[in-house]
Amino acid sequence: MINSLIANAQTIIMEGAHASLKKQLEEIAAEKAPGPSPSFSVLHVLLAIEYVAENPTGRKQLAEMLGVGEGVARTIIERLRAARLVAVSREGCFLTEEGLRLHKRYGEALSKAEIGKNELTLADSNVAVLVRNCVQRVRSGMEQRDEAVRMGAKGATTLLFRNGRLRLPSSDIDVDRTYPRFTKEAMNVLRPRDNDVMIVVSAETRTRAELGALAAAWTVLNCS
Repeated sequence: MINSLIANAQTIIMEGAHASLKKQLEEIAAEKAPGPSPSFSVLHVLLAIEYVAENPTGRKQLAEMLGVGEGVARTIIERLRAARLVAVSREGCFLTEEGLRLHKRYGEALSKAEIGKNELTLADSNVAVLVRNCVQRVRSGMEQRDEAVRMGAKGATTLLFRNGRLRLPSSDIDVDRTYPRFTKEAMNVLRPRDNDVMIVVSAETRTRAELGALAAAWTVLNCS
């Protein structure tokens, strides 16, 4: 009984953190009047933060990495500067202290890694994303696949981690035995915990795979 209450409390706290993170990022990406509607999404903003967190990044380089025009990249940078998440130097954009704090919160909510071809993948570029403590928000896995495809991915597979094992939603398939190469790599790279959601996304390019993975993950992060 006590363990159940503790688990429920942890879920509520995690969902609140997820909701706050989503709201902050969605406000940055939202349309700012007056002016044309933005030609990018909150996912591009999130991916930009990832790239800038790794190394100082210039506008041209960021545009190439996001697969957008330089004008769009400039707008994303301006939005992030206005939110005090990035600053700009001669070397390029870099995260401010506030940006680093947001990036840390983001890392606590989800993690992402490029993986090799295996029994679950459908293309040359494949990304697996892990969303913490969100099993209760997955139904059949179709919503995650649809969102990934909308961002240019070829497909996506959602898995749930419960009682120390991965499983497919609404399926009795033994994932460990059916997809041994995937299971070994995913477990080593992402190290899921109980009630985590793992989504594997395949696309023709890494950028599309990453955007597809983030789009799929966005559906299970609580935003209420």
